[in-house]
Amino acid sequence: MRTSPAGRPPFHYGWVVVLAGMLCVVACLGFGRFALGMLLPSMGSTLRLSYSEMGFIGTGNFLGYLLSVLVSARVSAGTGPRKFIFFALLAVSGSMALVSRATGFFSVLLLYTITGMGSGAVNVPVMGLVSAWFSSRLRGRAAGFIVIGSGFAIMISGRLIPYVNRQVGPEGWRTSWLILSGLTALIAFAALALLKDRPQDAGLSPVGGDESPDRAHPGPAVKEKSIYRKGVVYYLGVIYFLFGYTYPIYATFIVTVLVKERGFPEDVAGVFWMWIGFLSLFSGPVFGTLSDRLGRKAGLVMVFSLQAVSYLLVATRLPGAFLYLSIGCYGVVAWSIPSIMAAAMGDYVGARKAAEAFGLVTFIFGLGQISGPAVAGMLAQGAGSFSSSFYMAAAFAGVAIVLTAFLRAPGEAEKPRPPAARAS
Repeated sequence: MRTSPAGRPPFHYGWVVVLAGMLCVVACLGFGRFALGMLLPSMGSTLRLSYSEMGFIGTGNFLGYLLSVLVSARVSAGTGPRKFIFFALLAVSGSMALVSRATGFFSVLLLYTITGMGSGAVNVPVMGLVSAWFSSRLRGRAAGFIVIGSGFAIMISGRLIPYVNRQVGPEGWRTSWLILSGLTALIAFAALALLKDRPQDAGLSPVGGDESPDRAHPGPAVKEKSIYRKGVVYYLGVIYFLFGYTYPIYATFIVTVLVKERGFPEDVAGVFWMWIGFLSLFSGPVFGTLSDRLGRKAGLVMVFSLQAVSYLLVATRLPGAFLYLSIGCYGVVAWSIPSIMAAAMGDYVGARKAAEAFGLVTFIFGLGQISGPAVAGMLAQGAGSFSSSFYMAAAFAGVAIVLTAFLRAPGEAEKPRPPAARAS
């Protein structure tokens, strides 16, 4: 390990970038997306939203996210990720402030779609910084610490929103949106101060500098081949799609299920939501590190298995004690798949193209996010409960497990199949 010169901090600046990235995720995904789960019950009552409309509001956010992810990596590469992330966070903050003034379904849908666009424009370049600042053997751990920002935001919203509602009344959700908007603006300026685009800008090599970021998978063919011609990127994209389809069903509707179908008071549902946030703090670091040691395939299989169990426990409407187990299974792996995927992109395509590849698989992931909440909301509207929606989520998680079992290792993914195998 390189010894730091006198006067420099006893840790690599890459970990400051991780801290700044985590704050960005707190704002763009934690406040900009996952706080919606706590806000929907009171918003639904005040604005008279149906289950279907609630689902479409979540879908609008994901649609905005989808529209931005394909271009975010390329545009941020031209402007520099630091400045691009700053302006995108300001867009998230402004749109959330306007949501607080919304008067009906269509205004919320439009404004929350803009929030999603800003969220995607922040998240893709932030996760792309992992491959620039960290070597292959540390990428999963670094990405894991970044994604836990969503967990901190869930804990904050689980405590803040019920408190504001008690103080302000039925319109308290408007005040909550304004508070979250202000916090997001503060984080935007913190990110501008802390982020650096490349380790070379600080006169540094990547964390784990004894290992080149692409050491594990050398060769000009791996580095130069367009990501759009690499089948493994699309294969990973399909797996990521299944995560995108299933996880927002839980995140969007679990509080509504607790309040509307199970009869829990909003404060108690907020405690459940806070536990998800607390447990999720371990999800990225633990499973990101496990994927560094055991491989991306093993990490993904473990995560999808726990998620499938979580969805089934809600779908089967078992006694209340099983809800604790469901929340435990969901929370402990909540943000682990994005961290594993961000690390996998560096493994499969190299550090230079990791952000672009992550943008492509995130686009495919976004298609799942658009579909999942909308279909779940319509199923619930027709059935009168969310049980069928959670059964569907469990089935899709099962498909993801099967596909992941056939995922080839990075070195093998680039090797041509032998003639005998092609002929058979």
